[in-house]
This record gives sequence, C-alpha cells and structure tokens, in this order.
Amino acid sequence: MVTRDLDLVLYGATGFVGTLTARHLAGRAAGVRVALAGRSRERLQELRQDLGEVARDWEVVEVDAGDTDGLLALARRTTVLATTVGPYGVHGKAVARACAHAGTHYADLTGEILFVRWSVHELAPIAEASGARVVHACGYDSVPSDLGVMLLAQRVSSDGAGTLGDTLLAVKAAKGGFSGGTVDSARQQAIVARQDPAARRVLGDPHALSPRRDQEPRSRSHRLGGAVGLLRRLVPVDRDPETGRWHGPFVMAGFNTRIVRLSNTLTEWSYGRDFRYREVVDFGSGPLSPLLAGGMAVGLASGLTGLSWGPTRAVLDRFLPKPGEGPSAARMAEGHFAMEIRTTTSTGAKYVARVSAPYDPGYTGTAVMLGESALALLQDGHRLPGRAGVLTPATALGDVLVARLREQGFTLEVERLS
Repeated sequence: MVTRDLDLVLYGATGFVGTLTARHLAGRAAGVRVALAGRSRERLQELRQDLGEVARDWEVVEVDAGDTDGLLALARRTTVLATTVGPYGVHGKAVARACAHAGTHYADLTGEILFVRWSVHELAPIAEASGARVVHACGYDSVPSDLGVMLLAQRVSSDGAGTLGDTLLAVKAAKGGFSGGTVDSARQQAIVARQDPAARRVLGDPHALSPRRDQEPRSRSHRLGGAVGLLRRLVPVDRDPETGRWHGPFVMAGFNTRIVRLSNTLTEWSYGRDFRYREVVDFGSGPLSPLLAGGMAVGLASGLTGLSWGPTRAVLDRFLPKPGEGPSAARMAEGHFAMEIRTTTSTGAKYVARVSAPYDPGYTGTAVMLGESALALLQDGHRLPGRAGVLTPATALGDVLVARLREQGFTLEVERLS
C-alpha cells in the first residue's frame, strides 16, 4: 500500500512560469493538499508567503532534479506531480521516471522531441503497469494544437463526414514572449543534434514520437518522391491559392505536429490514415506579406543554426532570456493568441476549428494550461479517457481539459464551412 499524503506537487515552483502556475493554483485548488517543490527551500518559503493565506498550509519540499531517491520518495507521496523544470532532456528524466514507477500522474511543459521520444520508449511500459498518466506538452506547446485537432476529428466523425485529410493550423495572432526555459530547451536540443547524427535523424522524422513507427502511414510528400517535403524545407514560405494569404514557418510546428500525430496513433489513427498536418504563421495578403514571411524563415533558420554552434551561441546568449526570466506583469496582461485549424475531410467536407485565449501564450496562458491539466488529472479521473502510459493532452485529458479551459476564458470551437 502507498500512502499519499499530498494531492498535487508543483515541481520547479519558484521559476518564472512555475510561480505563475502556483498563483493560478492558489485560486483554483481550495481544499487540495498542495506542495511546492524545488531545489531552494528558502525561495519556496518566500513564494508560499507571497501566495497569501490560501497557501499557508502548503508544504515545501527541497529536492534536486538529480536526486533520484528524493524524487521517487516525493512521487510516492502525491497523486499528481506537475513540473516546469527544463530543459527536460537534462533535468526531467529522473522526475518523469519517478512518477512512472510510483503510479503518479505527471504533467510537464516540454517542447523537446528527443525527450518525449525517450519517454515513449523508456517509460510507457512502466507507466502502463503502474497506472500513471505521463502527459507531456501541457502548455502552449502543445495544448492548442492538440485539442483543436481533436475537436475537429470529433466533429467530423459525429457528422459522418469521413476522416481528416489535409489539415493546416495557422497562427492568426499572437502577442507574448518565449520564456528563458523554452529558449534553453531549444539550445540544448540544438547542441545534441549538432553532435549526434542519430538525433538529427530523429528530429527530421515526422513520426519520431510514434511507438508504432513501422505502422505509420506514408506522407504524401514521400509518395511523390519527397519533392513536396524537400521544397517546403528549403523554402518554408507559401501562398494559399484559395485565400491569397502568405504563410511562414511557425517556430513550434516541429514539436506540435509530432504531438498531434502521436495523438492520432494512440487513438488507433482515429483522425484518419490519410491525415496530413502542418502548422504555419499567417502573414496576410498585403504587399509586404511575402517579405515578412521570408524574414521569419530566415530569422528562425539563423537562430537555430546559431544556437547549435558554440561561438554564435555565446553571442545569442547575451540577448536571449535566461531560465527564470520573464516579462513584467503589465506586458503579460497585453498577451493573447488566436489560431485557426482548417481541414478537408475524406468526403470533401471543409471544417475550421478556432482556438484562442486572452493570455500571454508562453507565460500566463501556459500557466493556466498546466495548472488545469494537473487539476484535471487530480479531480476528474473518473471522466478522463481510460488510458495509462505516456500520453498527449488530447489522449489523456481530452474533453475534460477543453471544458476547464473554456471556463478560464479560452475559445475552442468548430464550424462546418459551406
């Protein structure tokens, strides 16, 4: 028998996004036995005091990300553990492994393909046996993408309109910033990719996260000899022939698209065997639109290349935010995001899903998404999909998380187009 004297542990609570998540939980977790965990007891105590009376009885637990025994002991005490401590490939493996072994539900904010691939292959059998739900990507990476496509697939199925075919997520608006932790995750993954050819192959595989890689459908670009895929990689800017709007690369597409494809696999390809999915930024149809889209492409390529090479990385590090850093409260209050996900089904029907929220996507919005994911794992177990193992937000939390986010001011809706 395992005695769990805690309900929810927030690990990495004193980081920038961790603190925002703690504040969100303070307003939502009445009666929940919460613990704030991290490597500095003094900072944890200061945070608990700042949170006020509601957190007076919250426990603080000092434990380092490398303390495997301490993390396992902590995981055994709680029902749910949510962590903001990245880069996850460096600092997250022991935390996730402890939860999988302890049968403790787990949620994180990773946007790292290599970490999730490791988790799928190493932890899935352990978590399935223990009953743990190990849920990755519970922030802006990749909740809007994952839930939006899930809702599309559900609506198409209920309408009897076939399955999803060509599906495109377009970022229509976004105001906010990337946290220092997100930048550090990108930095570490770029370093590994430069040093390890096997890692580069994984990062180039659209189905890299699939536990059933040999059963995945071949992409259309593969059937065409790779020409379409190669062109998009070399010139990641295109114009929609129907709308005339220009599209440029979305910095989070590489990770988000793989999470969405993993959701399709984990649900026995319920989105469709011919499901093809991309993510872009919508730059409009004005005369400057192609230049803006091209500038984005050049900037992203230069940034990722710079992070992978020591001398340029040293220069970039002077300007990029550090882990634990973030914008002012006033600047975050101006944040928002809006996405549209359009699909053409196997029967030719057209649908659009809209996902938006009045939050800074990488900070306050991510804190809400992580906090609500953790509370769903804790309080809504009887309504969640009956799965254990390494999961995505859509396959672990599904409609329950959709309802929770709508209560927090998120828009998640689907429309059939005439």
